[in-house]
Amino acid sequence: MQPLPITPDAPWLAPLAGFSDLPFRLLCRELGAAVAVTEMVSAKGLFYDARNTKRLLATHPADTPLVVQLFGAEPDFLRRAVETLAGEGYAYFDLNCGCSVRKVVKTGAGAALLAEPDRLVACARAMVAAAGPGRVGVKLRLGPKPPDFTALGLIAPLAEAGVAWLALHPRHASQGFSGRADRGALAAFVAASPLPVIASGDLMCAADGLACLAETRAAGVMYARGALADPRLFARHAASFPPGHGQAAPALPAVCDVIRRHAALCREHADDRWALLRMRTVVPRYLRELPGCRALRDRLCHCTSWEALDAIIDAAAALAGVTGEAR
Repeated sequence: MQPLPITPDAPWLAPLAGFSDLPFRLLCRELGAAVAVTEMVSAKGLFYDARNTKRLLATHPADTPLVVQLFGAEPDFLRRAVETLAGEGYAYFDLNCGCSVRKVVKTGAGAALLAEPDRLVACARAMVAAAGPGRVGVKLRLGPKPPDFTALGLIAPLAEAGVAWLALHPRHASQGFSGRADRGALAAFVAASPLPVIASGDLMCAADGLACLAETRAAGVMYARGALADPRLFARHAASFPPGHGQAAPALPAVCDVIRRHAALCREHADDRWALLRMRTVVPRYLRELPGCRALRDRLCHCTSWEALDAIIDAAAALAGVTGEAR
């Protein structure tokens, strides 16, 4: 099996709870994402909440390479989860040590592990033992709260445990998404790490990702909120390499065509009613910069059929044409 591409020209789609489902991952891959990570999956949920968890794990032959992100605080459950998933054909895994959502943290998982470095490393070691070398990464934040830089002290023990890559969102868990990502701390983390580091945080467009690479010398980047607003950023990012060669901008679909493609993938790969509800939440993100789109967002709140959604997209396309915002 080929190793995961962790290079500046191979942008990743980050794990996005509630958003990076199979249809969105496939859309991002079509638009240039080199690797995609699942929504975070509960290690215990595999054994006690199998129906909902299996939905998060839905995949497709085109959905590759795929990294399954697990969360949990018990090494044995994480080991069993990886063994089970590896037996089903999943190859790559990531330990979530960055989620600060209360329902996750109160179980001792996600960002709560940053306050228990020994447990965090034990969890990663258990996953590596089950998956094998080159198959497990860890996604971190800087630490529980400022001025802690717990992540820096985790580099050596995680490398010793057999972790193959690290991802860092350079905020503290207590910050959520407030303030600004600390690229200086990210650069220090990269400089100290013998493992490849994937950068995250405040990468809202391809230019942000490229600037982050230049400033931090990270091995690669993963896009999160920026991808939700415009997944075409993956193509823009990849087209910038090799840097300095002045390539022409890639020919990209208009934003409304991206919406149509996303809707088609939802209808093909997801439960029909659930898929329509999902589109009602994602379409406003695509249209947020389109002047005069407030009325369309209001219509989306009452959208109950695919025909109604098609009409809204057509109206958005007409509005984009009038305002010159087809992009």
